[in-house]
Amino acid sequence: MTSSPPPARGRRLALLAALLGWMFDGMEMGLFPLVGKDALRELLQNDATPEAVNRWYGVVMACFLVGAATGGVLFGWLGDKIGRVRAMTISVLLYSVSSGLSATSISPLELAALRFLGALGMGGEWALGVALVMEVWPNASRAWLAGWIGAFGNLGYTLVGTVALGLNHFKGELPGWLASTGLPQDWATALTDNGNWRLLMLVGAIPALLTLVIRLFVPESEKWTKEKDTGAVSFWSGWDLLGVLIGATAAGGVIALWAIETGKLDLWIRLVGSLVGLVVVLFGYLMPARGYLARCRFSPAVKRETLLRMLLAAGLSGVPLLATWAGLMWMYVWVGELPGGKSADAKPWIQISSSVGAALGCLIGAFLGGRLGRRPVYAGLCVLSLITMVGFYRLNTHYGIAFILSAGLLGSVSAAFYGWLPLYLPELFRTSVRATGQGFGFNFGRIIAASANLQMTNLLAAFDNDYSQACALVAGVYLAGLVLIAIAPETKGQPLPE
Repeated sequence: MTSSPPPARGRRLALLAALLGWMFDGMEMGLFPLVGKDALRELLQNDATPEAVNRWYGVVMACFLVGAATGGVLFGWLGDKIGRVRAMTISVLLYSVSSGLSATSISPLELAALRFLGALGMGGEWALGVALVMEVWPNASRAWLAGWIGAFGNLGYTLVGTVALGLNHFKGELPGWLASTGLPQDWATALTDNGNWRLLMLVGAIPALLTLVIRLFVPESEKWTKEKDTGAVSFWSGWDLLGVLIGATAAGGVIALWAIETGKLDLWIRLVGSLVGLVVVLFGYLMPARGYLARCRFSPAVKRETLLRMLLAAGLSGVPLLATWAGLMWMYVWVGELPGGKSADAKPWIQISSSVGAALGCLIGAFLGGRLGRRPVYAGLCVLSLITMVGFYRLNTHYGIAFILSAGLLGSVSAAFYGWLPLYLPELFRTSVRATGQGFGFNFGRIIAASANLQMTNLLAAFDNDYSQACALVAGVYLAGLVLIAIAPETKGQPLPE
């Protein structure tokens, strides 16, 4: 497998598989913001009050983020243990199957559980793909590669938004077309009711075909193979995954605290329980790396540096992820409250605009990071994103062309981080812990985002359901990013650590 393709061909195949994987990741992430409200109204039926829909929207998004965080740690461990390619094949298959099964959900809880399982694979694929591509391509290509990593992820949002727009335009004919394929009429109707949400979830199963390409044609990372030959992978232990299980359980407990209806549980119990749960999650998700470092031959200084860099990576990732999931993603809900925003095409159009802008932003963010340095670019993005997000939520008063274009601008600025992160995070870790280190760093940032997302119902209530004020306040998290990047190492011009 590692020796059959010529080196150049092998690199291209690895890049193609990873780019397609990230595009499908973007599809997976973009599905629920588009159809979440329609799906929850159908599943909640008579209990679909605005408060209940908002609460479950936050819960399902949090489950997805926790699943992605868990998958990043789990599959990062697996990628360092059995290889990038084998682990990536499993991760893509998992999120494809889970997304397809989401179309069969009969309750919000079942939908949340399937979104969690799908996110396990999606979070793992990000970490594995980044590690694989950065290891099989030359050091000089890293900025260019990082930009395309982020861009293809956001093109997945564009793709699913375009599919949703197309389905809306053929809504009247869809049930008949589906029935003509032999599908029972009641199934065809169910698939196309309430914004076609079940049909769109089925679209998320398409990436399963990618697993054949990955398994048959993509070569393994030579850097990882060399590590395996030295016996370094033997220091990874399956017992350490118990920590991941404990961490995921604690994260589920935090979500459960906020899933309970307001008034049935004291706020201080929720807050204290959430804080304890996050501490347990942190130590649980760190257990695989701590166990490996305790058994390997690194010096105490290197072991300490690796753990500190994992925490730094989590903070640097958590800032833009929190702003995205507890700020930007709520524009799909907010637009329905604005004049002109109830059109079925409103959400697809703003998703297309924001994701196209985001794809460009990823390329620009990675390019600037490569030319100007990692630290100044991250700091500049924090300042620009703060201004842009506050302006978007405070200046827009109705849905129209200006709203669509400003969503594109917000997407381009705030998503530039997702071109910067694939450039910077691999540079923090040695080959033997790269998938685990960056998998923890990026995906624990999703736990931070999930925790904030769970608070959105309370934050909205504090502002009388004024999304513009609540989401503008979320943008303040970028100030924390300025503090974190001040203590981060500069890695411009340095090769990947061996």
